[in-house]
Amino acid sequence: MSLPVEVDAVVIGGGIVGASAALFLARAGKRVALLERDFFGSHSSGVNYGGVRRQGRPLSQLPLSQRAHGIWSDLKNLIGIDGEYLRSGHLKLARSDQDMTALVAYEQASRGFGLDLQLLDRAQLRARFPWAGDVAVGASLCADDGHANPRLVSPAFAFAARRAGAEVFEQAQVTQVSHDGQAFDVQTAEGHRFQAPWLLNCAGAWAAALAEQFGEPVPMRAGHPAMLVTEPLPMFMDVSTGVEGGGIYARQVARGNCVLGGGQGFPLDPTTARPGQAAILDILRNAVELYPPLAGAQAIRTWSGTEGYLPDREPVLGASSTQPGLLHGFGFAGSGFQIGPAAGEALAQIVCHGAPAIALDVFSIRRFQPASQPVQPAIAVPKGAVNVIPLFRGRSHP
Repeated sequence: MSLPVEVDAVVIGGGIVGASAALFLARAGKRVALLERDFFGSHSSGVNYGGVRRQGRPLSQLPLSQRAHGIWSDLKNLIGIDGEYLRSGHLKLARSDQDMTALVAYEQASRGFGLDLQLLDRAQLRARFPWAGDVAVGASLCADDGHANPRLVSPAFAFAARRAGAEVFEQAQVTQVSHDGQAFDVQTAEGHRFQAPWLLNCAGAWAAALAEQFGEPVPMRAGHPAMLVTEPLPMFMDVSTGVEGGGIYARQVARGNCVLGGGQGFPLDPTTARPGQAAILDILRNAVELYPPLAGAQAIRTWSGTEGYLPDREPVLGASSTQPGLLHGFGFAGSGFQIGPAAGEALAQIVCHGAPAIALDVFSIRRFQPASQPVQPAIAVPKGAVNVIPLFRGRSHP
């Protein structure tokens, strides 16, 4: 067996959370190895809708989302490309008076977080966005939210980490993780071996396997969002959009294509998924009601991915409750693209400074432990003894 390469931290998962953590660690002068089983951003981080929004998030996520908003403002300097990032505004449509009441309540509850939401009644909505369908009775606009191209942005974080000095590896399947009481030993099928005092579990929909192997099971399930893109159309929509209560979201890119999503696809195997026909038909039906200019448009491509969902739809982010040096960052329920860079930065801050600048208590993995079961301190394994974690099958969060 080859001798391990000693680094300060190993990051498992090359999605936007893991890659941004590796980038911030490398920029802080830490020796870091980033391991991705497939290709950087090849799962949900690279195949998602591309929304870069704060509006509509749980209030618990807004401090972290606001920090991410600041990171996105300097995206080109950080990762070397603009990633087609545009602060177009995010318009959340209401299809009923009840939906509008919910938007009003959210605007009131989120005051003080810097979203500066603008509530639009039916007449105001039609005046500013005449393309909106009659089914929309009003909306909430977050003018500084926007969208970007996830196929460009997500892998660019990993490549920026490499330029900053990180060792980054694609097609590097982790086969074993062990801990000897002082450091983690991480091995891949390709023969790479690293030893580090810190291990970052950023493997997205597959991260629960590693958490469970360290005694922290979580009730995470996989979801498979259905997505499509249309042929190029005359420009009519200049904001990214969503709908109160969910069901559909849409944006139009500079080339005229409209990217739409909604509903769920289905898995082909543990690592790939496809959109279901019923979900695509629902997207098209809802789209025409909300966006009449899409009538008759042809869908030229459909796709899906795999995302991790926890029952409360909040991520697990922060320190392990059982193993010192283990950090988690997964379970973003399809909303990790915008907040991902701030999540990665927070994990890097724990490594570098012992604590994140923004409190992460609400996202602790401890919340999934039975209330009657107190958190047990990690047992120190004597030097020389090995606590082996066999065949970790994790992969990067989309």
